[in-house]
Amino acid sequence: MTDARRFAPATARNREPIAAVLRDALPAEGIVLEIASGTGEHAIFLAQVFPGLVWLPSHPDPSAIASIRAWAERVRLPNLRPPLTIDAATPDWPVDHADAMLCVNMVHISPWDATVGLMRAAGKLLPPGAPLVLYGPYVQQGVETAPSNLAFDADLRRRDERWGLRRLEDVVALAKGEGLRLEAVHAMPANNLTVVLRREG
Repeated sequence: MTDARRFAPATARNREPIAAVLRDALPAEGIVLEIASGTGEHAIFLAQVFPGLVWLPSHPDPSAIASIRAWAERVRLPNLRPPLTIDAATPDWPVDHADAMLCVNMVHISPWDATVGLMRAAGKLLPPGAPLVLYGPYVQQGVETAPSNLAFDADLRRRDERWGLRRLEDVVALAKGEGLRLEAVHAMPANNLTVVLRREG
């Protein structure tokens, strides 16, 4: 049988810093809905780091779903649920509740509609006080953008004109419109940020 697992080298570099932020951001128990889980490597790692939380990965692409399932078969974690097929840009998601949400490296590698859908869903699925945590590169007002991020942004836009680094202020404003407030912005390795938003109410 072929191995459907996919590998993202960046995961090994950023998973520990992401987990460090999540230790303070996530609840002690409940369901964490991960949007755009990619290869599934973050889901596997974080489900092990946070055994008191139920991890629910998702992705719109069938090959990513296959990778997540293949990784899950290797480790067989009791708190890791089968992946859901979710396109963040669509209005109907096959889930009606989450106690926290995580989205790693999607906002810049997707159309803006995906971020709009993500915020809309977070406003509906999360209870008051629950977090939505975003990780990735952003452009910040008043902060010089690293040359590597400028080059990355240009490359993304060449690949798809709907992609590209987003202004953090635009993302935060969009979140606010769906009832989410900005709690913290953490500087991360390789010129990335982890952004913690909380459901108001």
